[in-house]
Amino acid sequence: MVQHSPLADRTLRDEIQSLSREALECIQLEKLNKLLGRILPANSFYQNKFGNLNALSNLAQLSDLPFTTKSELLSEGLFANNLTWPKDQYVRFHRTSGTRGKPMAVLDTAEDWTWWMEVWQYVLDAAELTSEDRAFLAFSFGPFIGFWSAHDAIVARGAMSVPGGGLSTLGRLDLITASQATVLLCTPTYALRLAEVATENNIDLPSSSVTRIIVAGEPGGSIPSIRTRIEQAWGARLIDHAGASEIGPWGFADATQTGLHVCEAEFIAEVIDSKTGQAVTDGEAGELVLTCLGRPGSPLIRYRTGDRVIPTIPESNNFLLLKGGVLGREDDMIVIRGVNVFPSALEEILRSFQDVVEYRITASKEGEMDSLTIEVEDRAGNVERIKEAIEVGLGLRVQVILAEANTLPRFEAKGRRFIDNR
Repeated sequence: MVQHSPLADRTLRDEIQSLSREALECIQLEKLNKLLGRILPANSFYQNKFGNLNALSNLAQLSDLPFTTKSELLSEGLFANNLTWPKDQYVRFHRTSGTRGKPMAVLDTAEDWTWWMEVWQYVLDAAELTSEDRAFLAFSFGPFIGFWSAHDAIVARGAMSVPGGGLSTLGRLDLITASQATVLLCTPTYALRLAEVATENNIDLPSSSVTRIIVAGEPGGSIPSIRTRIEQAWGARLIDHAGASEIGPWGFADATQTGLHVCEAEFIAEVIDSKTGQAVTDGEAGELVLTCLGRPGSPLIRYRTGDRVIPTIPESNNFLLLKGGVLGREDDMIVIRGVNVFPSALEEILRSFQDVVEYRITASKEGEMDSLTIEVEDRAGNVERIKEAIEVGLGLRVQVILAEANTLPRFEAKGRRFIDNR
């Protein structure tokens, strides 16, 4: 007899997503005050930041509290500064990728990890994952938290998790076929890399058992040209997801695949002007700030994620919708001859060309001006059409160079196609 996990029942999750804004904020305020009551007596990091803070009477008072930044979390040692309990009370060790500096260890108690599993279910709901699915995890299973949280959440839901660590790309494609996996989890970059290797080895991906692909780790899952390219290569539906080691699995795809919902059952979201710190209006781009309502062992209040997003009012699901998902990093913006450019905007144009296999964007200084060079592996061998598309789409002339086939780097996890030499 099949044993069904309680986490597979999405009734309560669907109900909370249909609540009015007023009812949802009441739940958020209750959870926030409960969290503060637990952590402030023991957490020296937030004791120093908040002083003698009492319970909040409304969510508007949250904006009176100081932001938390990643630089504050970094310590001279290995572990993040925001731990609430002594280290012997933690059972999970993970580490940030260190893409933008020193890797930082984040710890979770058993209670924290249960919270991770519960929040992940919103992502798996969006993918309509059931106990009949077999989910293939195309990850190396190092200390990065996303691999482990996805695996445990899938198992907790009652589905089969097929780990792909320690295998080559071709080996993973073989195991996907052999295991008859129905769901693939990886980065957008690696979904395209798997498709590239499949083509080289005459593997027909659209005929495979995979019907859904859950992606995270970088912008792409909500960028139309990248999403379309992956879906066409695999003949499968793409589901975007966002999270971070420090804060948790905060975002899941909306029903129309136009962006990401913030899981407001477990996070309070603000979108601010990164220079002034003031809230932006709906439809205006800004920096995402998150307050985590669970995870008392490693709490974060008003955490500046550095992610650039556009908040919108959704038509159905009442959780905040971020149009286009994560658009990029606030500190990735480059000003080229007066034009503000984000690498993700260039990537959307580059991925619209089916013959562009791989690319690399390099930013450098020419005197006081920023400049960009883009190298592309282009099967058509025609970079002029790419230059024209960038000029039309962004109003910007950049240098585009044709690279030899298979000379640009390939990536298994997060792609590092933007090199900043400024």
